[in-house]
Amino acid sequence: MNRKTTQITLIVAVMLCGVQLKAQDWTPLFNGKDLKNWEQIGGEAKYEIRGDAIVGIAVPKTRNSFLTTKETYTDFILEYEVHTDSEVNSGVQIRSNTDPNYRKGVFHGYQIELDPSDRAWSGGVYDEQRRGWLYPLTRNPEGQKAFKRAAWNKYRIQAIGNTISTWVNGVQCARLVDDMTAEGKIGLQVHSIREGSGLEGTEIKWRNVRIATTNLEELRWEDDPTVPEFSYLHNQLTDWEQSKGWRMLWDGKTSNGWKGAKLDGFPESGWSIADGVLTIEATDGAESTGPGDIVTTKNYGDFELELEFMITEGANSGIKYFVDPKLNKGAGSAIGCEFQVLDDKNHPDAKKGVIGNRTVGSLYDLIAAKNLSEPSRDGKRFNGVGRWNKARIVSRDGKVEHWLNNIKVVEYDRFSQMFAALVNYSKYQKWENFGRWSAGSILLQDHGDTVSYRSIKIREL
Repeated sequence: MNRKTTQITLIVAVMLCGVQLKAQDWTPLFNGKDLKNWEQIGGEAKYEIRGDAIVGIAVPKTRNSFLTTKETYTDFILEYEVHTDSEVNSGVQIRSNTDPNYRKGVFHGYQIELDPSDRAWSGGVYDEQRRGWLYPLTRNPEGQKAFKRAAWNKYRIQAIGNTISTWVNGVQCARLVDDMTAEGKIGLQVHSIREGSGLEGTEIKWRNVRIATTNLEELRWEDDPTVPEFSYLHNQLTDWEQSKGWRMLWDGKTSNGWKGAKLDGFPESGWSIADGVLTIEATDGAESTGPGDIVTTKNYGDFELELEFMITEGANSGIKYFVDPKLNKGAGSAIGCEFQVLDDKNHPDAKKGVIGNRTVGSLYDLIAAKNLSEPSRDGKRFNGVGRWNKARIVSRDGKVEHWLNNIKVVEYDRFSQMFAALVNYSKYQKWENFGRWSAGSILLQDHGDTVSYRSIKIREL
């Protein structure tokens, strides 16, 4: 054997060794014979083995059903193939648990979505029995195209640290950062169905279910840089956000960078800062009759703003932008475009204005918030009173968008004739060039009700 042949032999041996080592990192979760390592919880859907697949069969009048691993997992990479030929919704739970002290022991946690509907959110992340949608595919059109109906689809899930990334058929769908739950079981879901829905007996099939819990850094796939990251960390930025130019607009501890809209400094009382939450305390329910609005000390033109807000029952507030605090030095709030923050069910303002243009997420008094991301759903995805909701405002080259819990609800061109017409028939008609100023402050409104804010961050575009 000459030297060249020896070198080639060694290279091939090393490559084969690497393949064997990677194969050893994977553990099948289904042995192809029985379900001894699995247990069913929740509803009474049927699970059976058919060939090399686990088959879930939908039955009416029962809760969501889950076939779960008996073992719990922390950091892992999970792969499986899944097939459905129906419209029934399904998914795979990860880091999911039961707790007798939480909602009577209901199974809850992260769900990797299987969505064969026209909405096409397969590969998105839903928080089962907890917070709802964390990562819908509303900002990932390429991911929406990945899932194939009536065919086998290959999923890959990387749950490493506080990051969950998903791929469907090799296309990245989700990139979520969230630190609520670090470990739990894996579960195959059969969704509940109504009697007479026509979905009785529909099937979901899973095969080639395998998991890796070691050597994850070598096995992991790199995230697609074009896929946006959704972070639910409180008052902190991820490495990805910092690389994209994000910065905290509120530091979570002090009033730095903010002042009263009609004051030289920050209000001495009425706005509280505690446990990473900024709260306007209730007074009389009127507009800026308490401590008053607060604004950023810097102006912004083209920007992307994200924050979370939580309202109390019957509360009213707002997030304003393109604000000029020098206007309206008298009674009432400072003037600017407003992302309405409101309890639509219990505050009378929701019934005022024109066809809902004063409801939560709306461009106040101008454009009513509508669900623009889900063609088959009319209602907004508002998480409710006493729960955190995510607001996002994007302003770029005159085009403005409002997003509520990652659902687009408003879009407009502030330099268009339509916008000018809306302003001319609104309460803002007396303010010259309203909404068209090149830049302005960001404002959090005092409307006399208790409303809390956190995780306020911005990037200039």
